[in-house]
Amino acid sequence: MSHMSTSPSPARPQPTTAQVRRWRRYLADERAEGAVYRHLAARREGEEREILLGLADAERRHEQHWRDLLGEHAGRTGKGALRTRVLGWLARTFGGVFVLALAQNAEQRSGYATNEDATTAMAADERVHGEVVRALATRGRARMSGSFRAAVFGANDGLVSNLALVLGIGATGVSAGTVLFTGISGLLAGALSMGAGEYVSVRSQRELLESSHPDPDAHRVIPDLDLETNELALVYRARGMSVGEAEEHAAGVIARVTAGHGMPEQERRDYEEVGSGWNAAVSSFLFFASGAFIPILPYIVGMAGTPAVLLAAGLVGVALLGTGAVVGVLSGAPPLRRALRQLAIGFGAAAVTYLLGLLFGSSVV
Repeated sequence: MSHMSTSPSPARPQPTTAQVRRWRRYLADERAEGAVYRHLAARREGEEREILLGLADAERRHEQHWRDLLGEHAGRTGKGALRTRVLGWLARTFGGVFVLALAQNAEQRSGYATNEDATTAMAADERVHGEVVRALATRGRARMSGSFRAAVFGANDGLVSNLALVLGIGATGVSAGTVLFTGISGLLAGALSMGAGEYVSVRSQRELLESSHPDPDAHRVIPDLDLETNELALVYRARGMSVGEAEEHAAGVIARVTAGHGMPEQERRDYEEVGSGWNAAVSSFLFFASGAFIPILPYIVGMAGTPAVLLAAGLVGVALLGTGAVVGVLSGAPPLRRALRQLAIGFGAAAVTYLLGLLFGSSVV
């Protein structure tokens, strides 16, 4: 009886030094990204916590892929890329939607799709991870939408409007004291106006949405409806359903209520995402005032003339870059592009006012 000989499986070729270095870097990045999701999960409860832990488990599978490739060359795992370590620190220290937005950008930058050492499943995972984090970040953005919108608009308006006011008045040749008091007046007037405007805007929006929400007590008359005509179907047709969908849905609701099971869960109250009128007003007031304070800071410390103008413009420029970058991060857009756009718009408005001030000042003289 002859025995079949089993040939040994071919040995895996030894990785090059460059490959070992590159795979170790990928391994470190996966460990760091998994830690980010675990830190974020530690600050949450329920479904969001489970989702984030699921993402951490997926990163652990990716980590194992690089370990398998490295084999005996795995060695001591590094710390990961600087941006991932910074993201981990932010997740440990703050958490919140800002870190989720940064994580969303990090997932979108994954290079696994063009990496010959990564599997197609890993590339697909990273793409899906980006969508998962995007959805989680969207929840956070919705919760903070009202106050955040008021804060960003308030700070940006304070920076641009008071810089334009200070530069325009300063260009006419008046004294530094006049410029300072003009800037303080602009700060107070603008902050009060922004606060009042945001309160009215948010309250009006909430009231409009509340008036469009279904009457929660209307279901009480359902048992008394004429089942032959079933006018409840008209309600659902008015809400956008087709004739067939409306009749089917109405029949289901009537059967449920008649059987004593009550109404289905009411539609989500979209107006809750608008935010509180008072929160929006206070945020807008404070952020406008903080933004409007920056252009007058050089005059507060006693500066005047061209040095004060240049310092005010420089301080406002840095602040505009900062607010633009924050908006870019939270919206999932490239922060540098948003920052430069914010800077161009702000300086453009201020430059027009400054030129008008020069023109007006020369005409008076």
